[in-house]
Amino acid sequence: MAVFETRVTRTYSQEDIQQILHLAIARQADDENKEFSYDQLLEIAAELEISPEILQQAERDWLDQQGEMLQRQAFNAHRHGRFKKRFGNYAIVNVFLLTVDLLGGGGLSWSLYILLCCGLGAGLDAWNTFQTKGEDYELAFQRWRRKHQVKKFFNTVVNRWLKAWQF
Repeated sequence: MAVFETRVTRTYSQEDIQQILHLAIARQADDENKEFSYDQLLEIAAELEISPEILQQAERDWLDQQGEMLQRQAFNAHRHGRFKKRFGNYAIVNVFLLTVDLLGGGGLSWSLYILLCCGLGAGLDAWNTFQTKGEDYELAFQRWRRKHQVKKFFNTVVNRWLKAWQF
């Protein structure tokens, strides 16, 4: 009995190729636990008929993305630290008020209302702090980013001015 081999022409979209190559490169890097040099990157790009100019632009875009990702991580850490401080203040104040109410009247009464109202505020604050998607988050991130860029600019100007006057 003859076995007939049918050749099916496979076609892939650009996105499919990117995903397949991404998985293959990740698997190879995991298997050998190695990193690729810039020369190897150029060689891979040449084999894929990607011009060095396009590769350099893609690398700049990637570096920009990595920088933004690091800034977002710093922004999230800043927000979490600020939330921890505010939550600590909330806890200290409410424990104090609960203690005053408990010692002053023989039971808890008025301090529970304050605890619930402040708890609502703390809950909303937690929601806003840990929400990392949406327009409000993006606006807060952009404000924080601009503030840090201005700070960095002024620090640079002041440092240059001080160095110029130090002889």
